[in-house]
Amino acid sequence: MDLIHIHSDDNVAVSKAPLPAGTLVNWNGSMMPLVTDVPAMHKVCVRPIAAGEAVIKYGQVIGFARADIAPGNHVHEFNMGAGTHQVEHAFCEDYVPTEFIAPEARATFMGYRRSSGKSGTRNYLAVVSTVNCSVTVSRAIAAHFRDSGKLRDFPNVNGVVALGHDSGCGMSTSGEGYQTLLRTLHGYIAHPNFAGVLLIGLGCEAMQITKLMRETGLQEGDAFQVMTIQQQGGTRAAIESGIERLTDMLPAANACEREAIPASELTLAVQCGGSDAYSGITANAGLGAAADILVRQGGTVIYSETPEIYGAEHLLTRRACSTEVAQKLVDRITWWEQYTQMHGVELNNNPSPGNKAGGLTTIAEKSLGAQAKGGTTALQDVYLYAEPVHKKGLVFMDSPGFDPVSVTGQVASGANVVCFTTGRGSAFGGKPVPSIKLASNSNLFERMREDMDIDCGGILDKRYTVAECGEMIFQHILSIASGEQSASEKLDYGDNEFVPWHIGAVV
Repeated sequence: MDLIHIHSDDNVAVSKAPLPAGTLVNWNGSMMPLVTDVPAMHKVCVRPIAAGEAVIKYGQVIGFARADIAPGNHVHEFNMGAGTHQVEHAFCEDYVPTEFIAPEARATFMGYRRSSGKSGTRNYLAVVSTVNCSVTVSRAIAAHFRDSGKLRDFPNVNGVVALGHDSGCGMSTSGEGYQTLLRTLHGYIAHPNFAGVLLIGLGCEAMQITKLMRETGLQEGDAFQVMTIQQQGGTRAAIESGIERLTDMLPAANACEREAIPASELTLAVQCGGSDAYSGITANAGLGAAADILVRQGGTVIYSETPEIYGAEHLLTRRACSTEVAQKLVDRITWWEQYTQMHGVELNNNPSPGNKAGGLTTIAEKSLGAQAKGGTTALQDVYLYAEPVHKKGLVFMDSPGFDPVSVTGQVASGANVVCFTTGRGSAFGGKPVPSIKLASNSNLFERMREDMDIDCGGILDKRYTVAECGEMIFQHILSIASGEQSASEKLDYGDNEFVPWHIGAVV
């Protein structure tokens, strides 16, 4: 079968291989000649589409024809566009309560039980900067432990990671931008994948350590220390003091041991980047099946990237557990419409050049494929960026579509595992949370073998079903959560992927 017809209502299908004009493809029991060349993963018209008529994929409107399109023609940005389409935000009409697996039958992973009651999947020490001015010191401290060989004597410690960013000053000390950074820093400091944290400021920045601690309730102790460069007497003195403080934390961190913990204490961040037309059919669908398994196990799934649900958010509002939750999601969409308009950005048509090369034409098409990674269970709540997630089940966290920023927020919200789908080949990994890379097609999996964890392309050639792929992903999540290294961890990604979301003016 050369074409993939996803939904019976669709007037386009997806090509499984590059098909030259004149190729006869099997469509609806007869052979249809292709009028134009069609690249792999791109759309083929299978029913006449009149100018101005909706182009349908996934059973949903993905755009509108710019001119008449006859069957057998390639359908892409030259003959279709986003147009204007208002989706209906029906609330809770498809809500179905989750059927949970009995507690005694639930899976477990080998994780770290923290004194906070939270469960970790890794055992790092962190050097966290409140402001860009302290990043050089933070990185120098972490580099000492990486380069000195000192960690060889502490095999249970995964490493010392420096979390630096380019904000923390030149900003208001109140309001949306300040609160977003505050939540992000607090989420990382309190993250269960850290056995100890050293927080470093310059001393005169907007994000003052004393104010941060007062507003979050953090208190110094053996596993949480704070200092400023100015207070320590300068850069070199601060580096020496930081090394000493973290060295004192190493024995207690090394004494942490893994133990069996129910899968219900896993919080999975689902993410996609470098998507192609196969992503919604294979990797996102398989990840969605794994997300459903985790939810039925009593766990939590954080779905994000608000601009990349645009045009598909109505599918989530229909699954919301309450009208209040559905309205919270619509409110975030409204915020984004105003935010992008204010900055002169077009929200309804933002696929990247790589997305378009992979067959995606409009944001609605991309969003409809992306939403598959959230699975099929009820939407339990909607959170602001980096806001602590307390609900079990599927939740949504507001974030940009830029992957490092989005994942940073998900981790700050409590994710202790990340699954990241890609069709074009994203290079990404995070610390302190492991990222599992899922390839949408087998060619990518083989081409970037060292970067990919799971080949979801087997769904295309029927080596396994979506459900079987989901079970494979879920079992891999348990293995990675228990300490097995992901592909991106083996390549030592994660030192540059802490990217808090900037909101507001830099002054």
